[in-house]
Amino acid sequence: MSPSHRARSGKEPPPARPPGEHDVGGHAFHDEEHGPSPAPAAPARRITRRKLVVLPAVLVAVLAVTYVWITNVHLDSIAENSLTGGNVQLRWWQHVRLTAVSTFWVLVIAIPLGVALTRRRLRRAAPAFTALANVGQATPAIGLLALLVIWLGIGPRTAIIGIVIYAVLPVLSNTVAGLRAIEPNMIEAARGMGMSAGGVLLRVELPLAVPLILAGVRTALVLNVGTATLATFGGGGGLGDLITSGIQTQRMPVLVIGSVLTVVLALLVDWLASLAELALTPRGLEER
Repeated sequence: MSPSHRARSGKEPPPARPPGEHDVGGHAFHDEEHGPSPAPAAPARRITRRKLVVLPAVLVAVLAVTYVWITNVHLDSIAENSLTGGNVQLRWWQHVRLTAVSTFWVLVIAIPLGVALTRRRLRRAAPAFTALANVGQATPAIGLLALLVIWLGIGPRTAIIGIVIYAVLPVLSNTVAGLRAIEPNMIEAARGMGMSAGGVLLRVELPLAVPLILAGVRTALVLNVGTATLATFGGGGGLGDLITSGIQTQRMPVLVIGSVLTVVLALLVDWLASLAELALTPRGLEER
């Protein structure tokens, strides 16, 4: 309607209605079919409350039951000497230290080596290094530790070297497999965008290989907790001291405490590693 027509009629045209709204009998009705789309649902939490609560609660319950049992059982002088005076706490922290230090060196050695073995210059050497790592894990842990004691002597350093040799394979093989599983077209596309070789590795290859690498790290962590119990035979300490002492002296409370704490530590480490795996895996690579 032109301005002159509005002036003659004295009426203003009705305001424009949004799409999907109709006027019926002087009342405005909204057409649901053409209405605004509902807001997108919030993304599911990667780490659920159940994941955070269930296993820690079970471990706390196990420790509580063990504590109640050990405080109500009769301990003779031998068992009491093994379980009092801060000896249990000392062995626990020795075991944690052995696990943490050995895992650190496994990561420092295995991940860079796995990356290097997928580069063009060292790709032919990958089978030889993988076979060497296989030999390290195929060797019985106690035999490997005995050989290292003969060579390097008794002490925590010898135990850590043995644990590292035993746990390198999962991280190394998963790093190599994760990097080799990346489609070459994605790497070529990244290079075509002008990215350097280091940029492709850090921004494309490693993020895509993260799930497999973290799975190998998780396996190595649990292996390290179990293998660290054998450090007692090399003078490394740890919870293995309680287990072997309980077996040798035939004191069941000492054996139970060492075994329960080892199992609890292994499950706790695996739980923490699973949380890290969920948190560090890119959302696009999560399993649906």
